[in-house]
Amino acid sequence: MVHTLPEGESVFGVTILAGEIYLLREKERDQLEVYDVTTYRLHRCLTVPNILGFTDMTSCEHNRCVYIGDYVSECVHRLDVLGAVTRWTVNDEFRGLSVNVAHNVLVTCAEVRKLKEFSSRGDLLRELTLPGDIINPWHAIQTRSGQFIVCHGSFDDAIHRVCMISADGRHVVHSHGGQPGSNTSQYTLPRHMAVDDNEFVLVADIVNRRVTLLSPTLEYVRRIVFGDQLKWWPNRLYADQSRGLLYVTDNEWKDGRYSVGRAVVFSV
Repeated sequence: MVHTLPEGESVFGVTILAGEIYLLREKERDQLEVYDVTTYRLHRCLTVPNILGFTDMTSCEHNRCVYIGDYVSECVHRLDVLGAVTRWTVNDEFRGLSVNVAHNVLVTCAEVRKLKEFSSRGDLLRELTLPGDIINPWHAIQTRSGQFIVCHGSFDDAIHRVCMISADGRHVVHSHGGQPGSNTSQYTLPRHMAVDDNEFVLVADIVNRRVTLLSPTLEYVRRIVFGDQLKWWPNRLYADQSRGLLYVTDNEWKDGRYSVGRAVVFSV
C-alpha cells in the first residue's frame, strides 16, 4: 500500500486525467474531488449538476474529459478539464463505463445485456447483445484487438465470472470463474476491472475482498490485493500504468447501501 485518500462519502469511481486524480463521491454537491497525482493533496472540488445516481466513472486523455454514469436518469455526464458539463441519454439502465482505443465510450447495460458504444459527444455508434449466458454484466473493456472483457454475476446468479467475448459480441472465447465461491478459480460479485498495457486483467472481487490478476487469455496469475489490505469492499479499479500504481475504491456496505468510502493506492 502506497497511500490512502481520505475517508468520506462512498466512492463510485477513481481515475486520472491530465496529471490529477479524480475521485467520485456520492453526495449532492462537490461530488468530484481532484487531487495531485504525486502529493495526493486536494486541489479542488467540482459539482456535477443534476446528477441523481452514481454508477461508474472513466476518463479519456485524448478528449481531456471524464465520464460519469448516472443510473437513475440513465445518462452519461461528460466533464472536460475546463469545467464544461454536458450529458447524453443511454436509454437503458447501466452499470459500467470504459473508453476504448478509438476514444469512444463503452457502456455496459445490465438488464438488456447489451454493450453500447458512444462517441465522446454522445452519438450512439453501435449496440452489441451479449451471449445468453452473460447474466447481470457489471463492466466491460474492449481490448486492442477488438474483443471485449466482461465481468458478470449478481447475488442470486449461478455463474460469477470474467469472460472474453468475440468482437461481434456473439461468442465467449475465454472465461475464468463459474459457481460463486472463494477459491482462486471463483468469484463472488466480480464488479469492476482494469486492463494493463500488456492486456493482463485486474478484477475487483467484492465479497471475497480481493483484486485478482489474470493473463490476457484469462488464466489465473496471482492475487494483487488481499482482504487484510482493505477495510471494506473493493468495487472500482483504475490502473496507472506510467507510475505502476493501482487505485482501488474501498466502501463499507451497511443497511443495504454503501455508507462510507475511500480509495487505496497500491504499488503493482
